[in-house]
Amino acid sequence: MQNDKIIVGLDIGTTKICAIVGRKNEYGKLEVMGMGKAVSDGVIRGIVTNIDKTVSAIEKAVAEAEEQSGIDIRVVNVGIAGQHIRSSIHHGSITRQSNDDEITVEDVNRLTNDMYKIVIPPGSEIIHVMPQDYIVDYEEGIKDPVGMSGVKLEADFHVITAQTNAINNINKCVRRAGLEIENLILEPLASSLAVLSEEEKEAGVCLVDIGGGTTDIAIFYDNIIRHTAVIPFGGNILTTDIKQGCMVMEHQAELLKTKFGKAIAEEANPNEIISIPGLRNRAPKEISVKNLAHVIEARMEEIIEMVHTEIITSGFQHKLAGGIVVTGGGSQLACVQQLFEYMSGMDSRIGYPNEHLGKGKLETVKSPMYATTVGLVLSGFRALDERENRYNEKSLHKPVAGKSITRRDLTVPKNFFNNMLEKTKKMLIDDFDDKME
Repeated sequence: MQNDKIIVGLDIGTTKICAIVGRKNEYGKLEVMGMGKAVSDGVIRGIVTNIDKTVSAIEKAVAEAEEQSGIDIRVVNVGIAGQHIRSSIHHGSITRQSNDDEITVEDVNRLTNDMYKIVIPPGSEIIHVMPQDYIVDYEEGIKDPVGMSGVKLEADFHVITAQTNAINNINKCVRRAGLEIENLILEPLASSLAVLSEEEKEAGVCLVDIGGGTTDIAIFYDNIIRHTAVIPFGGNILTTDIKQGCMVMEHQAELLKTKFGKAIAEEANPNEIISIPGLRNRAPKEISVKNLAHVIEARMEEIIEMVHTEIITSGFQHKLAGGIVVTGGGSQLACVQQLFEYMSGMDSRIGYPNEHLGKGKLETVKSPMYATTVGLVLSGFRALDERENRYNEKSLHKPVAGKSITRRDLTVPKNFFNNMLEKTKKMLIDDFDDKME
């Protein structure tokens, strides 16, 4: 049963490490059984820089999730992000032996697997290969070639690579914490599962996930991911700017950002003043909310300009009817949606992972801050469903007496039972007539 399956998502972020334990309820919604989080001191801009601190934080987050859920966690789905992530488009093709036979799932898988053999820069590793459009015998724009006839099968693939060292460090941290990695997933892909609807992906949408160290971008069109990018700025750079611009301590800067920060300076009250305790034997420091907003707005404008540049680079600037969906911890900043709309000229909204969540005791997971972790759990269920579908397809095509069984072979004709009933009735009538004679 679906609700017997339990998936764990582990988000190794720059500001926090979060683990979520989830299962599907009877309505197909995700029920969060437990969640644990810990401060991330060993990760900078999505890259592990201190193994011991990261392992300690993973252990703490997982232990808290185990305590809440009552589940012994051993296998996790882990997200990966960082400035080292690269994406590119590659073309692949295979030539089939016969034109008469239908293109099978095995042919498509062979074409996809060939893309893992392409030459990539040294020190990099392919983490995702995602088909765009297929071409069968020079017929373009085919989304699913299975069942068609043709000799030459081609496709454009969106290939995502990551630094081998970054992958190895994540693997090392997870293993040292006593866990195994089931799937390594690009974080913007995971976030998209949690906050984007199928209609938005079909119409065209840009997902912007503002994390602590990086801002991740994923562009979808016709239900296919078309472009991914990682900007090496996130919420932490805002905290640093406030710390330097307002001459305060780092934890004070973080509190100023979350409690009083606004992304648009015009929305701030010029008469509102915040008093911050001074250092030892020093008078309290007074900071204008208006000045604080100016510091935040300047950096947010820079981040949004970079996002807009990536949208233009992708070539889908005028095809995104779904506009921009902003998620992640940075999306909780006041007025950030309005600033995105003003600077990009596109409709924007804040992405909450509510659509796929069922009722539960943990309401905090509905925050955009946990969109990636929720998405990692959802991606685990999607991978599980795909494996089951492949298994079912193989079981329906087992060879029997020199031929393969298909769904058509297993279907009983509609008039089968009617014919049997008529024959039996006729035999009984004939037998009755014989006895009467």
